[in-house]
Amino acid sequence: MFAYVCRPLLAGFVLFGLGLAQVASAQSLKMDVNGWTNPPVGHIDFCRNHPEECVTRGSAEAEQLTERRWRDLQEVNTLANHLVAPATDMEFYNAEEFWTLPETYGDCEDYVLLKRKWLIERGWPSGALLVAVVFDEVGDGHAVLLARTSRGEFVLDNKTDTLHRWYETAYHFVKRQSVRDPNRWVSVGDPRWTTPNTATSP
Repeated sequence: MFAYVCRPLLAGFVLFGLGLAQVASAQSLKMDVNGWTNPPVGHIDFCRNHPEECVTRGSAEAEQLTERRWRDLQEVNTLANHLVAPATDMEFYNAEEFWTLPETYGDCEDYVLLKRKWLIERGWPSGALLVAVVFDEVGDGHAVLLARTSRGEFVLDNKTDTLHRWYETAYHFVKRQSVRDPNRWVSVGDPRWTTPNTATSP
């Protein structure tokens, strides 16, 4: 079973950070999609307990990154990071793996689910908000939210208030949700680590 080690926030409280004008255009580096894979067990249970959070909403297209949408990402990422206190599933739920929408305490996947919910409530389509599983900078399992935009895929991470494109992180991406169905997952190849292929996105 994939073990998640969700480390606490590293950055200080900065509500808005970089403005959209300071975000360069998206580069050509793309995450490779290698076909269907098993969803994390915690996500299967989460969808069973919260089916309304696991339905397709809107299109599967990347979201146009306007000033408003950029503020959405920054505000949601920062607010969730500071409103939810970090705690492991074993510490808070006495369980190895328990994905849920946190109220007071949570670990990395709980932050991700809360941020996804808040952004969908702001009108983002589900296909632009993908839960992703990675190996972090020290090789531990971690979960982040990928926001697919017209200027690239940005990572919303409980470790930092700053938004980075996925390839600007030190993470090794393993799998993520499908853009068309939040209940299905795809394995991904990270071209920084592996040879790119030409597979299309399920």
